[in-house]
Amino acid sequence: MSRAFAPLRPPVPQPARVIRPNIQPGRRVIAVSDVHGSLPFLKGVLDKVRFTPDDVLIIVGDLLEKGRDSLATLRYVLELGRTHTVYTLCGNCDYIDQCFLSGPSLDEKLWPVLSEFWQDRSVLLQMGAEIGVTPRSLDDMPALRAALLERFPVETGFLLNLPTILEAGNFLFVHGGVPREERLEELDAYDCMKNDDFRGQGHRFQKWVVVGHWPVTLYDPRIQRSAPLIDYDRHIASIDGGCVLKLDGQLNALILPDIGGDKLLYTWYDGLTAVTALDAQEPSADPLNIRWSDSVVEKLAEEEDCVLIRHPATGRELWLPRDFVTVWRDGKTHTEDATDYRLPVSPGDQLALVRQTRRGFLVKKDGITGWYYGRIKYNGE
Repeated sequence: MSRAFAPLRPPVPQPARVIRPNIQPGRRVIAVSDVHGSLPFLKGVLDKVRFTPDDVLIIVGDLLEKGRDSLATLRYVLELGRTHTVYTLCGNCDYIDQCFLSGPSLDEKLWPVLSEFWQDRSVLLQMGAEIGVTPRSLDDMPALRAALLERFPVETGFLLNLPTILEAGNFLFVHGGVPREERLEELDAYDCMKNDDFRGQGHRFQKWVVVGHWPVTLYDPRIQRSAPLIDYDRHIASIDGGCVLKLDGQLNALILPDIGGDKLLYTWYDGLTAVTALDAQEPSADPLNIRWSDSVVEKLAEEEDCVLIRHPATGRELWLPRDFVTVWRDGKTHTEDATDYRLPVSPGDQLALVRQTRRGFLVKKDGITGWYYGRIKYNGE
């Protein structure tokens, strides 16, 4: 089905909410973004970095929505904040929750988002279901809002007060992006959250600007990737690994040893099966990365677990796992993010298995997705 809905820009611009916490030098900072209500991924990456009360966690927006654990994720973060230092920023998906809880002005635009796109993956509808309030039409929105504000004061208060930007030390964190580093309070909050193709806008900064929102794979028409894109020349770190939204998605954790420094490390969690490559493989030339913004395809042939498609925008033909190709709400055949890239692999390389097909293995290596046609060994065998 189609993944997009109309932007929900407020009728009156709202200024960005900026916080500047005093994060002491030497405290390790962990930044994640676009959790999208995936509690296993959030717990998985925090376990992987061994997050402790000595650290600082910054969630760079879109903590919720589109994932089936949105309410559980919200409560986990609230509980985590009792014992750890946690700052959560507002993303464009979280902003939709703010709009709903703030009043009825955007209900007519919000109703299709909740009822058609997010459905039971919305934190608002999950809270409503917990107390037996399930809206059936636009007319039920006021009753849902009143019930949530009354019955969930902690959760709704948290959502209503999410800041837009966090500035500390040598870093600035914002979900979508900013056009400048100065006069941040004068920026439009919505534009800071819903800022598509931020890396493509040519900005350069003195401080590091850490963003999510735009899955990193969208920036490259050739290579399908989930690992962060870190631009040392322009001081931009894009960390949205497509968690929940992509079949090969991962939740990235940007690790800053010192908020006043210039060192950036990262790791990730993807929940995929780990395997070991047994054979060598050379990379293919001129690979293709089909992204959701240009995902219309034509189905040419089918096998037991694969489909041969043609990508009209490029004229390329490639075999894909059968479940990648579906008909969306627009009546057209689309594919999930897909590639024909043959990864460079050496014996002993650690791979994450995305799909196993009769034609080969779709895998990730160091956050890059591609095909491997050699033999594998499941780790632990």
